[in-house]
Amino acid sequence: MTRPLFPLALAAAIAFPAMAGAADSPPPPRIVVTGEGEATAAPDLALLTLSVMREAKTARAALDANNDAMASVIAAMKSAGIKERDLQTAGIQISPRYNYTNKPDGSQEAELIAYQVTNTLSVRIRDIDKTGEILDKAVSLGVNQGGGISFSNENPAATVTEARKKAVADAMAKAKTLAEAAGVGIGRVLEITDQNVAPPPIPMNAKSFDAARASVPVEAGENSYTVQVTVTFELK
Repeated sequence: MTRPLFPLALAAAIAFPAMAGAADSPPPPRIVVTGEGEATAAPDLALLTLSVMREAKTARAALDANNDAMASVIAAMKSAGIKERDLQTAGIQISPRYNYTNKPDGSQEAELIAYQVTNTLSVRIRDIDKTGEILDKAVSLGVNQGGGISFSNENPAATVTEARKKAVADAMAKAKTLAEAAGVGIGRVLEITDQNVAPPPIPMNAKSFDAARASVPVEAGENSYTVQVTVTFELK
């Protein structure tokens, strides 16, 4: 004898609306806070960007003069203990230089004066105490364009981890303060995102190179690593 299917169908009809209601329930209340942590470390790397510019009537002559000057700079870097893996050409640029004169009809006449060739070298110095000495040698041998200097750490992972922990602790403290002020409690963590902020390089301009001399004073100081975290907490 066939049993009726109506009770099962009725049970299914009742269950589906209940499930739909659960899916449509609003998310639990939450709070989003941003925390920041900072940790410092003494740098163990100095990064220099040095440029040689030479000018001549022809591009060939300018390039030859630049090649000779840069070859002397690279040789000096190696003699100072800089390894080949820490020397890298960052760019070579050849550009004409024009002199512009105004004509009676309002137009301009361009006269080719010379060609300029600029060769840029990136240098990684692992013995920071030699930074001033190396900079002085480079200027004496022909570096005459502004570049940049920055101090870094070869492996800053431990310092960044310390900053990250401080950032999370800061976020949790902020969330607790806000929740207590609002008369609610802090629940579980729903989401965490972080962002690292690296120390910026220190720029150097052409005047810095013009003033360079023996025993150039260079202070490495400390590198500050900052981490910002955004944490979403559930409220209860």
